[in-house]
Amino acid sequence: MGAIAPQRRISKTRKRQRRSHFKLETPGMMVCPNCGEMKLAHVVCKECGYYDGKLVKEIKVKEAEQTADEKKAAEKEAKKSEKAAKKEAKKAEKAEKAE
Repeated sequence: MGAIAPQRRISKTRKRQRRSHFKLETPGMMVCPNCGEMKLAHVVCKECGYYDGKLVKEIKVKEAEQTADEKKAAEKEAKKSEKAAKKEAKKAEKAEKAE
């Protein structure tokens, strides 16, 4: 006959013993000494771009985040000023109607 099928069935115990080393491991994480964010060990920090106390990679995301925050603040101020202008216009209309 052929060697297509195994001679004996592999038991659950034997199969599980063989697979006991196939497991997920948590990656080696550490706190970045520069910015304090969690990062992979022996890898450049994604947040600040530092590795071993030296700037290795410039990160432009921080600048974009700041500008986005500034834009939001400017939009809020614009909305507030619009609301204030509308209130003043309504007051002026009421004063004209009263006269």
